[in-house]
Amino acid sequence: MLDIKFLRENPDVVKQNIKNKFQDSKLPLVDEVIKLDSEYRAFKNEADSLRGGRNKLSKEIGMLMAQGKREEVEAVKKQVTENARRLAELEVLEGEYQEKIKNIMMVIPNIIDPSVPIGKDDSENVEVQRYGEPAVPNFDIPYHTEIMEGLSGLDLESARKVAGNGFYYLMGDIARLHSAIISYARDFMIDRGFTYCIPPFMIRSEVVTGVMSFAEMDAMMYKIEGEDLFLIGTSEHSMIGKFIDTIIPENELPYTLTSYSPCFRKEKGAHGIEERGVYRIHQFEKQEMIVVCKPEESPVWFDKLWQNTVDLFRTLDIPVRTLECCSGDLADLKVKSIDVEAWSPRQKKYFEVGSCSNLGDAQARRLRIRVNGKDGKYFAHTLNNTVVAPPRMLIAFLENNLNEDGSVNIPVALRPYMGGKEKIEKK
Repeated sequence: MLDIKFLRENPDVVKQNIKNKFQDSKLPLVDEVIKLDSEYRAFKNEADSLRGGRNKLSKEIGMLMAQGKREEVEAVKKQVTENARRLAELEVLEGEYQEKIKNIMMVIPNIIDPSVPIGKDDSENVEVQRYGEPAVPNFDIPYHTEIMEGLSGLDLESARKVAGNGFYYLMGDIARLHSAIISYARDFMIDRGFTYCIPPFMIRSEVVTGVMSFAEMDAMMYKIEGEDLFLIGTSEHSMIGKFIDTIIPENELPYTLTSYSPCFRKEKGAHGIEERGVYRIHQFEKQEMIVVCKPEESPVWFDKLWQNTVDLFRTLDIPVRTLECCSGDLADLKVKSIDVEAWSPRQKKYFEVGSCSNLGDAQARRLRIRVNGKDGKYFAHTLNNTVVAPPRMLIAFLENNLNEDGSVNIPVALRPYMGGKEKIEKK
């Protein structure tokens, strides 16, 4: 959410930013909120004047009473009553206008970083760099569900009976591999200085609207019936929510945390063949990283975060590339975002396995996360990034480590988490 003062003083900048994100339908909101803000400030000034005059009138009544001026006393009392009536009206208007302004401000997108490429959608995202040599073996690679089923590691049919489409049973060595990757990612991030955390898997609506846009919320979140609780779509939600309504001493920053959680997502809409199986599902697990820092440090942390994901995938022999998200592909709260994509030898192309985002002070402003600095209080910057998100990440892992006989090699880094196994083989 933008600072209303910034919008008031830079309406053309805000409008151009909306155009850059190809959201022209939101352009009228800028003038609307400026008008509402002007009216609100007029109401507030009048209300503040009336509040300030109450003590003055009370003292005046006391002085007139002491002088025996009853008629003047009644006149001032009448003025006090009239002022109280008007103040009550103004306080109602203040509340109504504050709510209207807040609702509009939460829809107007954050100002994107100048380095973000301008484009309408993800088809115009820009490749930044490749890491590792993408290879295609001289044998056909089956679809990922066939690889897993060939290793007795996946049961979709039972999951459909139990929970419906979009769920799965992982079994045997594939289930163990899934847990091994999560554990390895946890230790990888701890070794890089991040504090490990297991957060709540449900959050209140105030936190939901603090960490994401209304459009994202509607498309992603599952609501708990009869409760002010939502299942998290990623642990970033509850990890950033951890700092709601806090004032952080500046010398304690940055906070660098890595968290494990299950994730729950509606995943609305139809999906193509490449997003079936365990690619796009309602329930999965993830290792995440978040940073809360000073504003001037967030660009440096942004580069550190996506590099962590690249480094982890390379230790598992998976070629990856980084992709700069264009303006039209950025969620409204994001300042800048880079996706990490893994190589798929079967598809002969890359696909997304993680996303790194700098949200500036948008989440901090919504959740009132402030820093107590030497020159006063200011809003922190927040960032997040996926470490790994199996089982989607398993697709890349299995395809890149598959042998012609259907067995799967275990990279050296992962073997301690697999009981020393060097290979998963058909039974």
